[in-house]
Amino acid sequence: MDQEHLIFCLEAVSDIEITTTTEVLESLEKMALATGIDSIYKTCDSIEGLEESLGILLYEDNNFQDYEIIYLVMPGEENNICLNNYYYSLEEIAELFEGKMKGKIIHFANAKPLDLTNDEAQYFLDITGARAISGYGNASAKANSVQLDMVFFSLFQEEDDLEEIVETLHKKYYTVCKVLDFRMYY
Repeated sequence: MDQEHLIFCLEAVSDIEITTTTEVLESLEKMALATGIDSIYKTCDSIEGLEESLGILLYEDNNFQDYEIIYLVMPGEENNICLNNYYYSLEEIAELFEGKMKGKIIHFANAKPLDLTNDEAQYFLDITGARAISGYGNASAKANSVQLDMVFFSLFQEEDDLEEIVETLHKKYYTVCKVLDFRMYY
């Protein structure tokens, strides 16, 4: 690939006033040192914080076009995310991102399961303009997706074809992909 693709990570925390180093942040830092893949890491504890962080990324970051992956680490159930004990549907999130994610990959960590029908996935992609939405069918505190997420992100530095990326991920990490039930809609 001619240019490096960056990652924007937004992780839900209980209180943004409390500074902690999460496993996700540590993994992103290690990935940057090992591979040179840069990322922006932010936390949010409310839907307003999510909107504000995305607004800053969209309207104030001159490198927005270079962020290929929007990495969301947020708890939730089924096709909802949970921020500050409030649930927001992926339809609401799609409307929040409306037309702003052109060409981006929206990737959810396995803190929440991602199980979309073809119609739900197409709606999300159409509304946001995203290239794809990915995540895991199994949410589990026992089987964390962070390490597989980092491998997935690094594949985008070498390949641009989504099918090829998913195929390579499954070939090299078949067992983990099956356990976490990795899925991508595009």
